[in-house]
Amino acid sequence: MYNRRELKHKARQSLKKHYFIFVIVCLVAWFLGSGGGGSTSQKGRTYQPVQTSAELTGSDTSTLNTGFQGLLEGKSMEKLLGGLMESGLEKIGSSTKEFAGTTKGVFASVVKEISSGTFIETIVSAVVSMTGANSILLLLFILLSTAGLLLVWFYVANVYTAVSARMFLEGRTYEEVPVHRFLHFYRIRKWTKVAFAMLRCTIYETLWWLTIVGGIIKSYSYRMVPYIVAENPGISSKEAIALSRKMMDGHKWECFVLNLTFIGWRILDAVTMGIVGKLYSEPYRQATFAEYYAYVRALVKEKSIEGSELLNDTYLFEKADRMDLLFAYEKEIDAIGEPKPPKKVRTGILGFIADVFGVTLVNDKTEQDYDEFMAKHDVYLSMRGEMSGKAYPVRLGQYQRKGKEKKFRGIYCERHYSIWSLIMLFFIFALIGWLWEVSLHLVSDGEFVNRGVLYGPWLPIYGTGGVLILVVLNKLRSKPLAEFCATILLCGCVEYFTAWYLEATHGGQKWWDYSGYFLNLHGRICAEGLLVFGLGGMAIVYVAAPFLDNFLRKIKLQIIVPLCVVLLVAFTADQIYSGKHPNTGKGITDYAVQLPEQFYSGQSINTRC
Repeated sequence: MYNRRELKHKARQSLKKHYFIFVIVCLVAWFLGSGGGGSTSQKGRTYQPVQTSAELTGSDTSTLNTGFQGLLEGKSMEKLLGGLMESGLEKIGSSTKEFAGTTKGVFASVVKEISSGTFIETIVSAVVSMTGANSILLLLFILLSTAGLLLVWFYVANVYTAVSARMFLEGRTYEEVPVHRFLHFYRIRKWTKVAFAMLRCTIYETLWWLTIVGGIIKSYSYRMVPYIVAENPGISSKEAIALSRKMMDGHKWECFVLNLTFIGWRILDAVTMGIVGKLYSEPYRQATFAEYYAYVRALVKEKSIEGSELLNDTYLFEKADRMDLLFAYEKEIDAIGEPKPPKKVRTGILGFIADVFGVTLVNDKTEQDYDEFMAKHDVYLSMRGEMSGKAYPVRLGQYQRKGKEKKFRGIYCERHYSIWSLIMLFFIFALIGWLWEVSLHLVSDGEFVNRGVLYGPWLPIYGTGGVLILVVLNKLRSKPLAEFCATILLCGCVEYFTAWYLEATHGGQKWWDYSGYFLNLHGRICAEGLLVFGLGGMAIVYVAAPFLDNFLRKIKLQIIVPLCVVLLVAFTADQIYSGKHPNTGKGITDYAVQLPEQFYSGQSINTRC
């Protein structure tokens, strides 16, 4: 029988067990705009970037102020409405590129362009930009950038709603939800399958929202899709949507009321500038809806509703029998045995650097032995947790890791990086950052802008931050919470002093400015940006860097060393030239906000160095 109070009590217990990992899950959802385990479209978004007083004054409230002033002056209502409509029409162009009310901030363009939980924003911005393209080459670049952004949305933000649902479902049953569970769909080779299922749901829901009333109803009809896909990643998109509709038949109003009970938390979240939501109410809400899915699922299974047989991940909702766990894991654990540390280890100054900073000169036999030990140790600990019943038993699930398991086992974080790998990682991260910002600018503004202080295709703050996280915080990789907090502190220091140095050496010129943002320090860093850096650092340490390092290790020294030297020479030359002639101009340093002078004097919009 449905008991809302009991559901919420279970949700609080689940949140208490997994507070840190649940907060991280919701922070990532906030950044990607995927809305956690809720609706798959923009309508399901919980967080909105905080607007500054200047933004509020310079946009919507400027029109309202005009209306109030008109009333004071005794103007007729007809003239007032006419003036307001004219003012509104003048803002349509800019409003198109501020689709869904997103505002500026660290990576705000990411949220604005691709990560609101729907790909519609990117397409709208791209169409607007393409209509203003004055050359075929620019049009081609816009198309390529749009395709790249949509691809990122399809494989990341689009899938993350199901990833989030999976994390909360595992958390309600088990004492441990390891960080690597974020990649569950990848490990069982169902990531693309999930992406297509969530895409179809997003398209359907978006089309229904065009009818307004239909959108409200269907948002609850499709409410269970992320959870269904999380439980059965192999299900087809059509089956997932049909099953969600059947599960929610007779439960829409019940679900609506449950959602409505969080309105007090939403108000408190707004009053605290989003702090309460990020640190408590949103994880609490998502944990509650995970409990609600388990409740509805049990009813559907009990009534044997058509399609309920597809909800077949038993061990996601109840722990396996001890004997079943022993049978599934004991032989493999005995075969591996508890890994023993390598006999030969580095000593002296090289050993100190490898131990403290995780850096080696080359990937020799000693390093290979260490890597083999760490890889086996990582798998051993994971299987021990699953066999003890504290974590979800992957080997008892319907979809097991086959074929690519050996390859995936190489993605472990506690490794040593050679100096050559670190150099290449610096340039890879710097290039990715440059491509990202250039692409966003192409799609949103229809212009090619060489972002940053330098002239080459790199933004060194991305590369520097990534490498520093790997090196300086090497000893914290086994402690995700400490790693997250330390990453925020480290990246905050890097960004602040980089901004200070650029201003000091270039006559006060700003390449980014967070003045007016919530919890900013001298306009050089802000709370929103630090959270993003923390999340990005976790992605680098636990996924991106190990994955890329596996490929870099396959490159022979005769190739990678000369390549690193060439890149360093080119980068140094760019630094020397840019020191006297920095890259400036429109879209780089001249990004004044066009607002009425009486309301706001304007300030620089972010760009990376």
